[in-house]
Amino acid sequence: MASHTPRAVSPISMVRVARPSTVDLITAELRSAIFTGALPVGSPIGEVEMSSQLGVSRSPLRESTQRLVQEGLLTASPGRGMRVSMIGPEHVADVYDARLAIEGQAVRLIIRSGAASVLDRLERAYDALVAVSEGTDARAIGDADIEFHRELVDSAGSRRLTQYMATLAIETRIASFSDPGGYTVRRSVSDTYRQLLDALAAGDVAAAFLALEQQFAEAVDRLTGKDDDVETVETPADVEPPAIGPIEITEEV
Repeated sequence: MASHTPRAVSPISMVRVARPSTVDLITAELRSAIFTGALPVGSPIGEVEMSSQLGVSRSPLRESTQRLVQEGLLTASPGRGMRVSMIGPEHVADVYDARLAIEGQAVRLIIRSGAASVLDRLERAYDALVAVSEGTDARAIGDADIEFHRELVDSAGSRRLTQYMATLAIETRIASFSDPGGYTVRRSVSDTYRQLLDALAAGDVAAAFLALEQQFAEAVDRLTGKDDDVETVETPADVEPPAIGPIEITEEV
C-alpha cells in the first residue's frame, strides 16, 4: 500500500484589524462636538483646556486639530490660535454647490444599481423626517434632515462620496449655527423630498437631480435671508448641547 506523507499546511494569514488611534478618536469627538454645537462656531480651541477636558495629551490633540483645519472645520489664525470655523451667508451657496455635486452623483449611482432596498431605506429616513417635523425640536428636525441626505449618499456605495458628505454635513450645520438669528430649521418638509424619491423609484436621473437642485436652492435662500416667508423652528436659548466628555482610550494588545 502506498504511503502518503501529510502535506505541510501553511498557517492562515490573518489580517490584523486596525483599531482607531488616539488621534482618530479625538478627531471624531471634535467633529461631533462641532456638529452638535458643543463647540460653538467661532469659539477658541485652547490646547491645555481641551486636552484636559478630553483626558488626552496635547500632542495627539494638536495632530487632530490639524486634520480638522485641513477639512475646513477649524481655522488657524496667526496670533489668534485655533477656532471653530464660521460659514457666513456669502459662502452658504458654495457649501450647497458641493453637496449637489456629491449627492447628484450619488443619485446617478443609485439609479444605475437599481437596488430596491436602497429605496426602502430612503423611504424610512423620509418618514422619520416627516414625523419629527410635526414637533418643535429644531435639533431633531435638523438631524433627521441630515440623516436623510447621509443615507442617500451612503446608499450609493462609494466610500469617498460618504467621506466627503460627512464633512459637508458638518459644514451645513456650521452654516446654520453661523446665522446671527440663531439655529433655525424649516418647519415643513419640502415637496422636493417626495419628488426626489419618486424620481429615484422611476429611475429618472434628470428629475432626481432637479429635485435636489431645487431643494438646495430653497435652503440657500432661507439661510441667506432671501426667503423669510417659510415657517421655521428655532432652538430655545436655554437648550444646552451635549457636553464634551473624556475619551476612553483602549490600549492595543
